Amino acid sequence: MGFARQIAALLFIVALPIALVTTTVRVVVNEPRLYEYVTDEYNTTATTGFERSELLRASGELRDYFNNEDESIFVSVQGKGGPESLFNPRETEHLRNVKALFQLSFRVQEATTLFVLAYVVAVFIWSKESSFRSLAKQVLTSGLVTLLVIGALGVAAVTDFHAAWDQFHVIAFNNDLWMLNPSRDHLIQMFPEPFWQDVVIGIGLGTLAEIAGLGLLSAVYLRVTKSPHVSAAAVSGAQPFA
Repeated sequence: MGFARQIAALLFIVALPIALVTTTVRVVVNEPRLYEYVTDEYNTTATTGFERSELLRASGELRDYFNNEDESIFVSVQGKGGPESLFNPRETEHLRNVKALFQLSFRVQEATTLFVLAYVVAVFIWSKESSFRSLAKQVLTSGLVTLLVIGALGVAAVTDFHAAWDQFHVIAFNNDLWMLNPSRDHLIQMFPEPFWQDVVIGIGLGTLAEIAGLGLLSAVYLRVTKSPHVSAAAVSGAQPFA
């Protein structure tokens, strides 16, 4: 295997789990049932003081905002005293940061997915430079790396999610706008920290299921295409004709 192809194989091993994680994140962010779940499971109608229909409509506007080109968002909801802004200026600015992070994740997802597909097509289908057994081994290696990384992060999340979640925000954002007050800020009332623990665990388990499925297919393929170590003649005891 040439040096360039070794580098490409290493990039594939790294890119595959990144593509799976970011794809899962993208699906989760845009899944309406997730917003219904947090509204009902954590009774956010009580914490925010707004009707369920208003919160779900606002959640839909958030989903649109995370995917469109708008720089900022304004959400009006029907309160007890009439229409009012759902998010204050601090929350609105934080949502701009959140959107930038999601948009970066979406671009990474597109780039890594494109690379994975291009690598498989170019190396194993079009040029046939390597066998599909090599691809299966690379998928298994990628799966092992994914298991180790997600396992380590999972232990941190389960052991002390609050500390891990705070550290994530310190790394991901260059300001403290994410430090919201649950007694008055609607954004954190709508999406409390325990909900994010559910999301993180769900994304981790979903990614593990995806890589496990690919790993199982790869293992089965390696099994059925394995060359026998003992020839049929040796097994039957037959001797070749001189």
